[in-house]
Amino acid sequence: MKRSAPAALRNREPIADILAEELPAEGLVLEIASGTGEHAVHFAGRFRALRWQPTDLDAAARQSIAAWREERGLPNLLPPLALDAAAPEWPVEHADALVCINMVHISPPESAEGLMRGAARLLPPGAPLILYGPYLEPGVETAPSNLEFDRSLKARDPRWGLRSTEWMDNLAAEAGMARSRRAALPANNIMLIYRRR
Repeated sequence: MKRSAPAALRNREPIADILAEELPAEGLVLEIASGTGEHAVHFAGRFRALRWQPTDLDAAARQSIAAWREERGLPNLLPPLALDAAAPEWPVEHADALVCINMVHISPPESAEGLMRGAARLLPPGAPLILYGPYLEPGVETAPSNLEFDRSLKARDPRWGLRSTEWMDNLAAEAGMARSRRAALPANNIMLIYRRR
């Protein structure tokens, strides 16, 4: 029932270091597509003044999140919710920050579009949407491993694949958001921070 992803153990500290600079001091953080739940328990443990709301569309993922939550017993980590980023309505009406790790490339474009619209709907002005994963960047050479990863994703589902930061920026602009930061992280991943205007 409790799942584990080796990548989550490798990347959680570099991600948390950026989160420490970008998250509000208090409030509710909504995590979209929480996967195994390992990030959620780690971040909830590090940022004790924040309430952390994990979500996932997949029932097995929610079971794993619940198992990690039960094991750690963190009072600020909330029970996982079912949430489809592409849906017009979410089970949460307000958040002080949104975090989404490794979803945008392993989902159809509608999920990223819905993510931006949802962030604009839930976040107060100035609040962050924080994305992590591999992206294609205009003017920046893409690592061969990321190009191969992109091919393998599209072979699994033609709607999947690495997204361009330019496309993400345009989605954000359409939703009334703007990118405030790009941060390079290990293993050819980056973090993109968008904020409500």
